[in-house]
Amino acid sequence: MEELFVGWLKDYGYPILFLWSILEGELGLIMGGIMTHTGDMNYFLAIFVAGLGGFTGDQIYFYIGRYNKGFIQRKLHTQRRKFALAHLLLKKYGWPIIFAQRYMYGLRTVIPMSIGITKYPAKDFAIINILSAWVWAFITITPAYIFGAEILKVISVSKDHWYFALPIAGGFLFAIHTYFNKLEEYFLQKRRDRNR
Repeated sequence: MEELFVGWLKDYGYPILFLWSILEGELGLIMGGIMTHTGDMNYFLAIFVAGLGGFTGDQIYFYIGRYNKGFIQRKLHTQRRKFALAHLLLKKYGWPIIFAQRYMYGLRTVIPMSIGITKYPAKDFAIINILSAWVWAFITITPAYIFGAEILKVISVSKDHWYFALPIAGGFLFAIHTYFNKLEEYFLQKRRDRNR
């Protein structure tokens, strides 16, 4: 099964990278960086394709917000806090938040939708978004390209010793999740204190 997956990556690497960048991103970009390291993909083309995928995904979320405000309010009511935080960040920081949203865990899809709900110009969002997407692709693919051999060694050791790797990865993800939840609560509390 693993050989089949690797074969698909070698044969269809660019379309997979594009689609993966639309949906999620970082793991796909790391995979793209490793494949550029092994020579199965072109470094510059991988950055270009991944950036286009990230741009496309955020444009989709932006237009969902722009043309489906009622749907978002009905279906995503459990995400109200994140939408409030995204709106607060946009008001406070302006366009740089569009650039930074790719690195904000838990807000990557919410911020473009939240911006789409506002009257923010679509053309301005698209220009900042494409530049942001290519910078994001460069920043994520380049270390995987440079340290590809080391990453492949870690993956090999992790496969052999999965019983150590799994708890370490789980703990790392839990720490990231906890940190960003506390950060979200901090911003929302600041907003509540200011509104008193």
